[in-house]
Amino acid sequence: MKKIVIITSLLLILILGAQQAFAVSEAAVLFLMISPGSRAAGMGNSFVAIADDPYATFYNPAGLAYQHGKHVTIMHVNWLPSLVSDIFYDYLAYCMSIEGLGTIGFNVAYINMGENQGMDEFGNPTDKFFSNEYAIAASYGTTLSDNLAIGVALRFIKSNLAPFGAGAEKGTGQGSAFSFDVGFLYTFPFLKDKLVWGANISNMGPKIAYIDEAQADPLPTNLKTGFAFKVINQKFNKLTIATEINKLLVTPRKDDTPSDPFYEAIFTSWYDEPLQRELDKITKSIGLEYIYGNLIALRTGYYHDKEGKVDYLTFGAGIKYSLYSFDFSYISAEEGHPLANTMRYTMQIGF
Repeated sequence: MKKIVIITSLLLILILGAQQAFAVSEAAVLFLMISPGSRAAGMGNSFVAIADDPYATFYNPAGLAYQHGKHVTIMHVNWLPSLVSDIFYDYLAYCMSIEGLGTIGFNVAYINMGENQGMDEFGNPTDKFFSNEYAIAASYGTTLSDNLAIGVALRFIKSNLAPFGAGAEKGTGQGSAFSFDVGFLYTFPFLKDKLVWGANISNMGPKIAYIDEAQADPLPTNLKTGFAFKVINQKFNKLTIATEINKLLVTPRKDDTPSDPFYEAIFTSWYDEPLQRELDKITKSIGLEYIYGNLIALRTGYYHDKEGKVDYLTFGAGIKYSLYSFDFSYISAEEGHPLANTMRYTMQIGF
């Protein structure tokens, strides 16, 4: 009996969760765009120019260059609980500084998409199956000068959407790929080093194929860049404001024409559609973080996606005790939005 799989609904859930709804039908493995970490989430995900904890392995590997010692962090969250009950997302990261060399980091991102129903060619239910995707990455960050740091990451990606193909098509609903990231952090020497610029291009790599190479889908190559400004930088009082923009560097498939390879799409994704449409695809966010005595933190942020018609506020808090840090974030989106009332909890240990 020929089997088919309704993958569209799964991808839609992931796309909404990844916060960039314009990515529909443009890229695969969109779980790579789910932003981990309660601290960054509490600031509207404006973290590319901060990246001073193990979550730099996601937001900007250049941030590893300024981290010392050993740190490990973990996050578990039930994803889109207002839509489904059996999807969850986990993120584990570890970083370690090596004197005279820089800082290395490792992370694992995993999403379990729960149980799904297979269908035959006539629409009748067949075997049930479980879907999941994960990525394992190694990162490295180092300083090139007193004001400039660079970071890179290499990632292996595995997608297990289904254990069988669709109808008479070749292949299965499984695929794998490799990708890499490049990030930068630059601290402006004026204003007493209070202003920092950060940038990261992530998920650059060959397309992932589920059926055959002719139908391969691009990875969600993404550019994020922004600034962080230390408004107050005293011993017991610190206030930082951060901004960030994101753009998916992917060209959509048109008729029988495949999407551009990543090394071309980095450029062509800026002009393959009218300029205003390209500008509308850029998401924007801003965040604030106040830290008292390096013990208690309060955070808030705002996220805006014009193309996806998404606007929401974020809130967060954190507490640090000895070697341990605990952080919490909350998304205040309008009723009915998949991310409404999403709460994240993370724990970090430094040693």
